Amino acid sequence: QVQLDESGGGLVQAGGSLRLSCAASGLTFSSYGMGWFRQAPGKEREFVAAISRSGGGTYYGDSVKGRFTISRDNPKNTVYLQMNGLKPEDTARYYCAADRSSAYSPSRLRTADVDFWGQGTQVTVSS
Repeated sequence: QVQLDESGGGLVQAGGSLRLSCAASGLTFSSYGMGWFRQAPGKEREFVAAISRSGGGTYYGDSVKGRFTISRDNPKNTVYLQMNGLKPEDTARYYCAADRSSAYSPSRLRTADVDFWGQGTQVTVSS
């Protein structure tokens, strides 16, 4: 059974930082492109970032480019999202995603029919 367990969310002031983690189990982690999406109440799900299976390729949504950094540690089966310069508009529930079709092309994850989803972790940025 595949599990993606997100952690690291919380409440932070504008301008602050958080690091999200997503620990994967039940799949061959290094065979999957990994990524993050977010969804705020009343809004559609939004692509945030993706990373290739090796970690050599990354892709970001325009709203987070230059502020967020995605990385992965394959021996630990974990993907991270370092979020700096947080803004109130970053407030959302953040979801980890695993997608085999994006393994070599992380940009594909933006519109992929994702294979597996986590349950999400809440990030709230106060002004």
